[in-house]
Amino acid sequence: MSLAVIGMIAGMALGFAGYFGGFGAFLLVAALGAVGFVVGRFLEGDLDVGDLFRTRDDRRR
Repeated sequence: MSLAVIGMIAGMALGFAGYFGGFGAFLLVAALGAVGFVVGRFLEGDLDVGDLFRTRDDRRR
């Protein structure tokens, strides 16, 4: 599945959540989508847990 199709599905899910559930549901769906994205990247091996918790000084090196 291409990234454009995935983006379209995510946008439609956020739109439905916003329309039927209000702004709170929109934020909940967006937050859970972001968590799912991070977990998916971690499981695929594209993301290291240390990347999320590294201090600012370590990134410059």
